[in-house]
Amino acid sequence: MKRGLVIGKFLPVHNGHLALIDFAKKHCDELIVSMSYTATDPIDSDLRLAWLKSIFENRSDIVIEKVVDDFDDESKPLEARTKLWAYFIQKKYPPIDLVINSEEYGEPFAKNMGAGHLTFDAERNTVPISATQIRRQPMKYWNFIPEIVKPYFLKKVCFYGAESTGKSTMAKKMATYYNTDYVPEVAREMITSNDFTLDDIVAIGKAQAARVIEKSKSANKILFCDTDAITTQIYSEQYLHEVPKILHQLEGEIKYDKYFLFKPDVPWISDGLRDLGHRRDEMEEKFKSALEKRNIPYVLVQGSWEERFEIIRNEIDELLLD
Repeated sequence: MKRGLVIGKFLPVHNGHLALIDFAKKHCDELIVSMSYTATDPIDSDLRLAWLKSIFENRSDIVIEKVVDDFDDESKPLEARTKLWAYFIQKKYPPIDLVINSEEYGEPFAKNMGAGHLTFDAERNTVPISATQIRRQPMKYWNFIPEIVKPYFLKKVCFYGAESTGKSTMAKKMATYYNTDYVPEVAREMITSNDFTLDDIVAIGKAQAARVIEKSKSANKILFCDTDAITTQIYSEQYLHEVPKILHQLEGEIKYDKYFLFKPDVPWISDGLRDLGHRRDEMEEKFKSALEKRNIPYVLVQGSWEERFEIIRNEIDELLLD
């Protein structure tokens, strides 16, 4: 049996890595993919490992391993460093027959391993991407990111504020404009009046968070969210005079890249659930104070519908350049 080896940090795994692994597997019977990591890596090692294992979960001929990178010495020349790597790998894994990679260290590393060597796409012509490029500009290189990795880089924005300020309408409109998806206010699917219980509000909070996670898997670069856990807390306090602890926990599970606070300077429209039209300014202050208490910056959305759209569009265009 011919055993191959691919090594890397996979920070993150991208389509270039997948092409390399596919190429490597064609030249061996079993392939070990060895992911090295340190405690200071910019992306958690367990998450990176989970990505790799998920991508190749149906491939029994591809073995995914994780090793701590404590065997290197960057002060040494490349040849000496590859000897250290080879010594470690030979102790860690069964005998390796073939090393496959796209880096300049590949040949000396394979030589020190006593293994053959194959180079794949060293000039990055087949898949012109690197992990560094993705970390720096994930939106620019979005199409090089595997589907399972995209939620990590996805931008999530929250449309936030008092009732009847255009959040739902704008979430749909912006999702269409940016060719992506949005998360509606799930409470409207679960209750028909404001006569709800603590159990109801907990169920709403959980469902809202679950919907964000679900939509994050398929959204295109950005996800527009109509409401959040802070909003659920505010209405729990408003109607039930109590906020279940789970709502605070849910708040910590999902972080938004930008908040848009909608000012109640458009006509209030009754829809059966809304009943705070006479307290719009008071509710706006509650929403605003909740963000300021948490030191969460926000963009104020105000004016006509056209002005609101332009405020949001300008901010999102800038956000997608990060």
